[in-house]
Amino acid sequence: MKPVLNRLKRAQGQLAAVIAMVESGRDCEEVVTQLAAVSRALDRAGFKIVAGGMCQCLADGSENPPMTQDQLEKLFLALA
Repeated sequence: MKPVLNRLKRAQGQLAAVIAMVESGRDCEEVVTQLAAVSRALDRAGFKIVAGGMCQCLADGSENPPMTQDQLEKLFLALA
């Protein structure tokens, strides 16, 4: 989970920078570019969480019942 936390913290910093850019009246193109970077960072963190969950669910001895294909698909689509 450490890589996920690192991505989320990076996205948090990027989002704070975007907010500051908007507050200071920075150029729209610059703001949108940085906002897109935040969005990508959050998407990557989400995919990493889902992938980690898949690995955990597929591992032998998991205390939780395995996820169905529909459940996994729903998680992936939630990030799309």
